[in-house]
Amino acid sequence: MKTKSSPKAKRMYLHHGPGGTSPVIARRYDAGFRVTPDYQRELPDMMEAQGAIQGAAVPIQQVGVSNFRLPLRYRSKAGEILTLETAITGTVSLEATLKGINMSRIVRAFYEHRDEVFSPEKLRQVLRKYQRQVESLAARLRLGFSYPMVQPSLRSGLEGCQYYQVVFEGTIDGAGHFRRFIEFDFVYSSSCPCSAELSEHARDVRGAYAIPHNQRSKARVKVEVAEGAKLRVEDLHAHCLRALKTETQVMVKREDEQAFAELNGAHIKFVEDAARLLYAELHQDSRIADFQVACSHLESLHSHDAVSVICKGVRGGFRADFTDFASLVC
Repeated sequence: MKTKSSPKAKRMYLHHGPGGTSPVIARRYDAGFRVTPDYQRELPDMMEAQGAIQGAAVPIQQVGVSNFRLPLRYRSKAGEILTLETAITGTVSLEATLKGINMSRIVRAFYEHRDEVFSPEKLRQVLRKYQRQVESLAARLRLGFSYPMVQPSLRSGLEGCQYYQVVFEGTIDGAGHFRRFIEFDFVYSSSCPCSAELSEHARDVRGAYAIPHNQRSKARVKVEVAEGAKLRVEDLHAHCLRALKTETQVMVKREDEQAFAELNGAHIKFVEDAARLLYAELHQDSRIADFQVACSHLESLHSHDAVSVICKGVRGGFRADFTDFASLVC
């Protein structure tokens, strides 16, 4: 006598050709399953498979993870500990004979230091650890975060919190040579000297009221910290402020707005001036081994921006080849 299959039996088997059946993979998650050491050893590892490399068997200069985030701790120049959300990029080199890396090891190596205070110097320890764990010749680490600093208004006595985009970067090569970098974004106002003169001419000659154009602008300063030197985020801010003078304001009353107009009038500048002013300021700091500066003035006269790039000129160091001007929009 022929019997009917139960609904459960139908779910458990699939037909493959005449008269053939095979078990169906269970579509459920076993929350109670526990991994044993024996089970773990049996798990397949694609990195060890024979002939696993696809494409050309050549080295890769950088491979890793980008934009994994952690709340990390940083010390201000005044000694205050700040906990800041940090976007982390960690990469290593890969030899031609290896298919890939265990990327979770980069993340795990970093988590082991998550409760420590970070600085450009601290990156050396983290880099050496994941260089060993991933078995790589070279490694790179970038920490990007928004750094708060309280800034006073010009005349009213108010204060406001200004945020600065900062990157700490460290690299280590196969010979163990470690390099430290800091990237710092400074937003300022730039008043056009040409427009200022033309406005004054219109007022003096024709009695016409004219306003020179000015615009929000950004300088990205990237420096290599000299061996043995300590350089803080606040130090780079001080350099930018001394060079450019016209940092945008946070808290203002009418007297502050008037002061800012006067400040811009006293320090008019083209984008070329901004680059040279920053060069003069950074060049005299012995803690800075090398630097690159990229400036963008977001023109209110034109529908395009005015840009400039300058570097210290160290042999084998930074070059003035910055092209990511879209990232300087502010």
